[in-house]
Amino acid sequence: MLIYFQCWKQFLLLDIFFGTFCVSQAGSDGESIGNCPFSQRLFMILWLKGVVFKVTTVDLKRKPADLHNLAPGTPPPFLTFSGEVWTDVNKVEEFLEEMLAPPKYPKLAVKNKESNTAGNDIFAKFSAYIKNTNTGANASLEKGLLKALKKLDNFLNSPLPDEIDADSTEEEKCSNRKYLDGNELTLADCNLLPKLHVVKVVSKKYRNFEIPSELSGVWRYLQNAYAQDEFTNTCAADREIELAYQDVAKRLGK
Repeated sequence: MLIYFQCWKQFLLLDIFFGTFCVSQAGSDGESIGNCPFSQRLFMILWLKGVVFKVTTVDLKRKPADLHNLAPGTPPPFLTFSGEVWTDVNKVEEFLEEMLAPPKYPKLAVKNKESNTAGNDIFAKFSAYIKNTNTGANASLEKGLLKALKKLDNFLNSPLPDEIDADSTEEEKCSNRKYLDGNELTLADCNLLPKLHVVKVVSKKYRNFEIPSELSGVWRYLQNAYAQDEFTNTCAADREIELAYQDVAKRLGK
């Protein structure tokens, strides 16, 4: 099985018969991790599965012909297996969850289906906001992003079914769980957290917009993620994320 990200070569040893090769986006120095929340999503999954991997680098400006010919015109991440090339990140995620299954590898699927869709509109609202060139529309687009963040905050602060004590006479008013689906990272977190981090970094840099401190659920979620190696060690440096949006910033005259 081969997984290709964007400009960063990785060899992942799953077991003696199961090898994985990955390429992800390089940073500005050609070696460090570059900004790609979709690649980070897959790296987090592999890390959480307990996959052992070794990191080296490759410059895609001088990439090997076999890499260039795998999926012409399709940017990574993508995966090849048994002669097939998969370019849909959701399908790659499903494949990894199926192939790296218990008892050898932990299951990462959510228990509550609502966790899969929590925060799913934030990145789209952010993209519209940060790429906007009409200053007159900024306030409205910022309001749309804030509304999406508040919706996520409400979800994170609302108790999940397994947090509610059926025998208790007291109403469960607020959740203190660490992540979307409980106190363990799941596939839903691997999807949302890289995007949410980009929103936080880029909005502050180019629009001076910060996630409001009163969104306690969102900040609890982020702080818990920053305490996990699976997230921080697969995340691009803030500077790399800012550079990835530099052209957008120029168009905004910032």
